[in-house]
Amino acid sequence: MVRIKNPDEIRDMVKNHPMDLRRVFSIAAHIDHGKTTTSDYLLRRAGLMSDADAGQKLMTDSDEEEQERGITIFTSVVLLSYELDDKSYLFEINDTPGHISFTGEVSRALRGSDGAIILVDALEGLMTQTITNIQLAVGSEMCKPVLFINKVDRLISELKLAPDKVFERIDTIISQVNQQILKFAPKEFAKAWQVSFAKNSVAVGSAKDGWAFTLEILKAAGHKDPSIVFQKYAEDDKEWLRENLHLEDSLLRMVIQHLPNPAEAQKYKIKHIWGGDLESEQGKALVNCDRDGPLLGMITKVFIDPKSKRPTLIGRVFSGTIRAGQELELISQRKKVPVKRLGVMQITDILDVDEIPAGNLFAVFGFIAPSGESFREPGSKATGFEEISYAAEPVVSRAIEAIDPQDIAKLGEVVSKWIMADPTATFRHDKESNKYILSGIDPLQIEILTKRIHEQVEIRLFEPIIVYRERISRAGAEVHTKSPNGHNRLKLFIEPLDDKAVELIRKGEVNMNLTDRVRAGILRDKAGWNAKFARKIWDIEGNNMLIDSSSGVQRMDRIKQYVTQIFKDFTYSAAVAKEPTLGLKVVITDATIHTDPAHTGFSEVLGMTVSALNISFLTADPHIFEPMLRVDIKTPKDFMGAVMGLLSQHRGRVEETLDEVEQVRIKGVLPTAETLGDFADKLRSATSGRSFWGYQFEAFEPLPKTLEIEVIQEIRKRKGLPEEIPTPENWSRFMYRRQ
Repeated sequence: MVRIKNPDEIRDMVKNHPMDLRRVFSIAAHIDHGKTTTSDYLLRRAGLMSDADAGQKLMTDSDEEEQERGITIFTSVVLLSYELDDKSYLFEINDTPGHISFTGEVSRALRGSDGAIILVDALEGLMTQTITNIQLAVGSEMCKPVLFINKVDRLISELKLAPDKVFERIDTIISQVNQQILKFAPKEFAKAWQVSFAKNSVAVGSAKDGWAFTLEILKAAGHKDPSIVFQKYAEDDKEWLRENLHLEDSLLRMVIQHLPNPAEAQKYKIKHIWGGDLESEQGKALVNCDRDGPLLGMITKVFIDPKSKRPTLIGRVFSGTIRAGQELELISQRKKVPVKRLGVMQITDILDVDEIPAGNLFAVFGFIAPSGESFREPGSKATGFEEISYAAEPVVSRAIEAIDPQDIAKLGEVVSKWIMADPTATFRHDKESNKYILSGIDPLQIEILTKRIHEQVEIRLFEPIIVYRERISRAGAEVHTKSPNGHNRLKLFIEPLDDKAVELIRKGEVNMNLTDRVRAGILRDKAGWNAKFARKIWDIEGNNMLIDSSSGVQRMDRIKQYVTQIFKDFTYSAAVAKEPTLGLKVVITDATIHTDPAHTGFSEVLGMTVSALNISFLTADPHIFEPMLRVDIKTPKDFMGAVMGLLSQHRGRVEETLDEVEQVRIKGVLPTAETLGDFADKLRSATSGRSFWGYQFEAFEPLPKTLEIEVIQEIRKRKGLPEEIPTPENWSRFMYRRQ
């Protein structure tokens, strides 16, 4: 059974419980498929809520915004103890959001997990976020899955399906989940991680009604087949189902039998999330989940208390032991921070623990750092973990400004804190307008963030806008420019960054946290780069690279910081419409740096670098790319034509239609710009409110040529720029010409 331990027992379990009796996992699903209701039942007999509240209270939705909207926004962490066959198991569980706006929370939770319960609504089946969650779990973060098919009561009570049709529906969902596992999991795990009702890695049930079963649980209750479920619904005896087919027993036994303990998981997970030497002392400690090895861990979540606004950092210790009062070194931020308070999370509370060894989640108070930051002991040279892979990019923006001009600096601090908590959003300060530009996955994510920001600093919001990308079609001219004083020169060209390199950056396999040698080796082996050239990378910003390929240039280090910052700025505000760039490779081929530092100040470097970037970019046939969403719509067959027509009217395209007995499933692609208006309302109207739909970021595609000029001019007008698109002649005064 599930029961809560007293605080001292929990502390002892966290520190000393046998590794084989631990499980760290996440619960992940599409929005409204029942994750949080399921979590309630895992807490029901843990003493954290009454039987009457379970399934109704939604305890892990502790934030007021979550309760008001009826959705999970932030990952909640809980600890449970479970008794089975005279053994006591310790579970550390992440209840994650299901809305695409907060998919970053799922990615971060899975980084700290070893397994995942994939939850699917029996009526809606696999939706876009379900597929994304499977991809993130088995593909990106190496979390072994089990499956819970929820809301089977809807098939019985709402659709009145016969037993054979219910079983057929369940078999279809299992098959679809396994197809996704085969598609995304590494080859060596794809078959082994398949879920199966016969092997008890699939549970079916109803979290709302509080029951579930695996084949093992069903037989233990004295039934050879699930016909008893139909009988009890016919008798309206849900209480019998709750008492005899305990949801929590089914799920937690399934977790024990099929999900790995931390020591098992780290033997294969580490090589996928850590790029260091596995044969080193640090590498062996990680692979073996060694509590006595050198300390290395990752912050996977920043929990900001809704009332006090103080941050608590949650993460995973992968090797060594973190202790209260010690000092940590943040690897990316290159600074040392104190651990003022250490413990484990119980939803919004911290239970203090004086030390937490490898294989555990932890909560620490005393400093703030971005989600995804790696830490080690001061003095250690351990490599940090690879960046967490996110399924979406920031493609919608809102400008915000402080109502009180004196709050500008405070606003920057507050926004920075919230972006640390959710790095899927970005922000930058636009110096010309003195506004902050906040970009996110969709309008809902930005709405939640701005509401949080407004609670600390009163702000004025501007209308949401789509963030496009500027992308070149070919290599630009090699440009030779001079500084305003004529004493310095720079030669560079811009060309498209190859797709393999872009993909490695997106996956976090190539980043600036790696050493030059390690990064070059990855680009050589996986993208076919020349290793010597790959060692010359100065910076990676977004999906763009700056490379110094010059040779024998004296005093280059003097301007490196300036050029790098100007490159960063250019990637956020390119030449055509001041939109961010996509997939640029900027290659410096030569430079001349004056001997006197007085002649190599920022303003001198700025003129020649900005002009070189803009001229080469404009000669590379740039175009505007717009973000596209993959949409997944399920609707009654009678409305199929109306849905397809609506997609067509909004510049969408249908790519696949699937017959799913009672419904038709329409998969397609839709420009994000088309969703800012009333698309959702039109879809509800066209289908009498009987459609289900989900979406996720797909890719950036070129704007249709018939729209490109119009969109560019609209963007430039909105930004207060001249309507005329600039040409290389705008920077001709900076061109260096031999006398």
